[in-house]
Amino acid sequence: MKILHTSDLHIGKRVNEFSMIEDQRYILERIENIVKEEQPDVVLIAGDVYNSATPSAEAVSLLNDFITHLHSLCRYVVILSGNHDSAERLAFGAEIMRQNGVYFSQTFSQLPQKITIPDEHGDVHIYLLPFVRPIDVRSAYKESLETGEQIESYDEAIAKAVEAMHPDYTQRNILVAHQYFNGGERCDGEDVVGGLDEVNAEIVKNFDYVALGHLHRPQYVQYKHVRYSGSPLKYSFSEVHNKKSVSLIELNEKGDMAIHERDLVPLHDWADLRGTYDELMSEAFYGGKGYENQYVRLTLTDEDEVVDAMNKLRNVYPLAMVLQYDNTRTRHIQEIVEAENVENKSPQELVSEFFEKQNGQPMNEAQSELVTNLINEIFV
Repeated sequence: MKILHTSDLHIGKRVNEFSMIEDQRYILERIENIVKEEQPDVVLIAGDVYNSATPSAEAVSLLNDFITHLHSLCRYVVILSGNHDSAERLAFGAEIMRQNGVYFSQTFSQLPQKITIPDEHGDVHIYLLPFVRPIDVRSAYKESLETGEQIESYDEAIAKAVEAMHPDYTQRNILVAHQYFNGGERCDGEDVVGGLDEVNAEIVKNFDYVALGHLHRPQYVQYKHVRYSGSPLKYSFSEVHNKKSVSLIELNEKGDMAIHERDLVPLHDWADLRGTYDELMSEAFYGGKGYENQYVRLTLTDEDEVVDAMNKLRNVYPLAMVLQYDNTRTRHIQEIVEAENVENKSPQELVSEFFEKQNGQPMNEAQSELVTNLINEIFV
């Protein structure tokens, strides 16, 4: 069985007031071309299909076109809801679509959603785990929790959800999930809650493949079969140097699997440029670089403000998204703001920031709770 894995389409997203809809239309057509060439049996979309729980008519129309084209090109399309989607709205008409091989994840409930697809080696079981929080799992299983059983952390929530699936690990199983798994490299703009929503990949390691969404960089997490496909487009300047792709999985007999990537080339690439106004406006700087067709962030290092700088710079960089200064004045202002912010921060926030700087990672839930208790003992 051949599977194409993608995620985080964020259809309808705007970045710095620029609509991404045409970029999204273009890249979805590139994905359709890859599906034509590779002929996968299944396309998995691992969450954040829309950028909003209430997408625009334009976004809905684009997703409709995309799914219609995918359905004509492969046997099955499986679509998961993420933290940006509305699971209820995505699931509209799901029963009718399921009869035609298009599966939408339902809202999280006590009954796990499983799709079984046969191939020449037997059955492949695809389990859908939409974005969930501990409170969702507690609510779903409140009547069946054992005495003293706690579901406070994301680890405990995902472990309980996986346990309820009762997967037979002697067969081939795929998990499609939209969560933050520990060790994943993050980008700006992702809704990750300071490490409190981390999940240990150990919990899902027994699946044959784990198709993840939520983080925008293509990457493996702890295990070679636990993978974020990444978003098909860049959505922040922290991704300037990233390459985008879709993941293709060849699933043969149990234990026989290969994963490779197909690169995606966007309609507009991104660039992060820095220099004085004169440097950035010099043909020696921009000539032949293609910046006129890229979304750019411009950082001016001039000590004096340039009058109407953005409008002037857009004569050369028409897709300029951001203009900022980095000079003696702005650095001084930043130092003042940081100093003022210290006065406005709670003891908990100060300790958390200090811990992260010292250890290179945020406190986990248990450490945060310990600090809160200690602060309460001292100050309350």
